[in-house]
Amino acid sequence: MIVDDDEMSRLLISKFVEKTDFLNLAHVLDNTIDASNILIGERNNDIDLVFLDVEMPEMTGLELAKSLKNNYPIIFITSKKDYAIEAFEDNIVDYLVKPIEYTRFLKAAMKVRDQLEKELKFAEKENHIFVKSDSRNVRIAFNELHFVEALADYVIFNTDKGKYMVHHTMKGIEKRLPTSIFSRVHRSYIVNRNKINHIEDFNISLGNKMIPVGASYKEAFLDKINML
Repeated sequence: MIVDDDEMSRLLISKFVEKTDFLNLAHVLDNTIDASNILIGERNNDIDLVFLDVEMPEMTGLELAKSLKNNYPIIFITSKKDYAIEAFEDNIVDYLVKPIEYTRFLKAAMKVRDQLEKELKFAEKENHIFVKSDSRNVRIAFNELHFVEALADYVIFNTDKGKYMVHHTMKGIEKRLPTSIFSRVHRSYIVNRNKINHIEDFNISLGNKMIPVGASYKEAFLDKINML
């Protein structure tokens, strides 16, 4: 996603994305309000990286980044070097100072790519996750986890042994679960595909729970299941 109120900057970053093989352009926006609505909504499953201008009307890029609770890798775009220190304090991956050159853009994008690949490899080689529930760190084996459900600022791990409520985001949890087993099927649900009983009218049956498949998640979900 590119978010910048300057048209020339949007065009330049779009051009850079198009010439970079490992990047695909999902959204180009001229304001942070529309960006926020997408990033916190159901259509956010196609976004892994945000190029975000700092100096924006109504809501600044800094304000948007803070509201997202670091769910997305963000590369700031700015005309002022003064924002750099604050940006890195907020765990922003990198920042680009205008006028932006492609070599500098590519270096920042590769930093995000390497970070995401490292997270994916870590998730795929593990067979469990530790979650902090109440005052305990509970070990949950992936083969015991049926589905994860969002509840306001919390997520609920539904397992063979019971339910565990954790203060976290679905986007963050999604990154920690191996895609070889789990699929995000809805804004509020991640399911273990090995636990699915049947699928009817794009509703998934897991035990006595029926889980809807969101429209924007259907294609990716169907690609992951072995269906005749």
